[in-house]
Amino acid sequence: MEAVNKANVNINKQDSDQDNANDNYQDIVNNSEQYSDQNNANNNYQDIVNGSSQDSNQNIKDGYVGAIPVRNIWLLMLYASELMQQIKKTGKVSVEENLDDIPDLVANILLKEVSKRIRRNLSFDYQNKAMVLNRVRGRIDLFKTERDKLLDKGKIFCRFDELTVNTPRNRLVRSALDKIAKLVTDKNVSKKCRSLSTTMRQMGVIDIKPSDIEMSIEQFGRNNANDRTMVEAARLAFNLALPTELIGDKYLSSPEKKVEYIRKIFEKGIAGFYKFYLNKAWRVSPSKTIYWQKQNATAGIDKIFPSMVTDITIQNETLGKYIVIDTKFNSVLIKGWNRENSIRSGYLYQIYAYLRSQEGLGNPLLDNSYGMLLHPSVHESVSESVIIQGHKISFVTIDLTLEAKQIKEKLLDILEKSYTD
Repeated sequence: MEAVNKANVNINKQDSDQDNANDNYQDIVNNSEQYSDQNNANNNYQDIVNGSSQDSNQNIKDGYVGAIPVRNIWLLMLYASELMQQIKKTGKVSVEENLDDIPDLVANILLKEVSKRIRRNLSFDYQNKAMVLNRVRGRIDLFKTERDKLLDKGKIFCRFDELTVNTPRNRLVRSALDKIAKLVTDKNVSKKCRSLSTTMRQMGVIDIKPSDIEMSIEQFGRNNANDRTMVEAARLAFNLALPTELIGDKYLSSPEKKVEYIRKIFEKGIAGFYKFYLNKAWRVSPSKTIYWQKQNATAGIDKIFPSMVTDITIQNETLGKYIVIDTKFNSVLIKGWNRENSIRSGYLYQIYAYLRSQEGLGNPLLDNSYGMLLHPSVHESVSESVIIQGHKISFVTIDLTLEAKQIKEKLLDILEKSYTD
């Protein structure tokens, strides 16, 4: 009898193990299929950005990055930059009228700012230096001096700070002048860019572009706040050159980097567009952190609990509107399990959480907020919406192959429809 019971236990254990194995296998299959769908969607958008392997080089020459016109990428870059407010002051608000002039427009702003700074002297800054000297300067490095027996040669190794005009900021500006001189269509503007670059060289600024790390630690204080517009124009000048270098070995050579590059431009460009064109009654906030309404939280939950950062929030207290926009650089639709096309459920859950998690905070705008999932597209249009528990959620696309004026009108129309009941 005892043997029979042991046998039954073993059989049940085997059945349980088999069930667990089947469940694990099914999870692997489901995840693989989801991963495959995601890869297909990413591949589709890599095709949009990269174009086919046969015509990629030709597309660049014809003014396209994949299927997207380079001029439209320039426009997104311009919207994403801080120069739009500077352009508004010049009176050239309709930048969409002639996108080919964008490099010339940026070059003229850069020339104006650099000329202004040269007249008032370029900004100086202290840089750390370390070298062998014949006299004491700064702090003596005793270890290196003794190790290399420098005293026997009448020398010492010193570390000191030196005031110089050859700062990362000024090197970026000089490199940008050389870069954009090759992009502009106006020969006089190109000549002026090269002339100012030569002037900066004579002042002691070398033509080596600083690294991203060097520029990330650059800060603007009260004494050099006037450099901000000049540096922003220099950065935009480099960005304008990037689309024509996407196929090269130096810039963004892998397809994944190209997609990520365009994705970031798309997100920042949409935020910059609405900040530029909406009137002062509207407040546009890119990358806004919102918080969960947590209760009874354990001691370690904050270390593992995910945060929420919206791509763009737009609010108008006068009209009582609050719109959360999440930009996605992939197809708005994927192949469904039981249907030909389906909205991505993960994105729906995400925008739903953004809206519902902010209810009950005493702000009527948040209690009646609107959501939008905005995707880029090529030669297609999707515009659908639904109301879920009092919140209208829109699923829309913007065709990046349209003319600039059409893109402008479409984006303004998309926003208005998102909060119109």
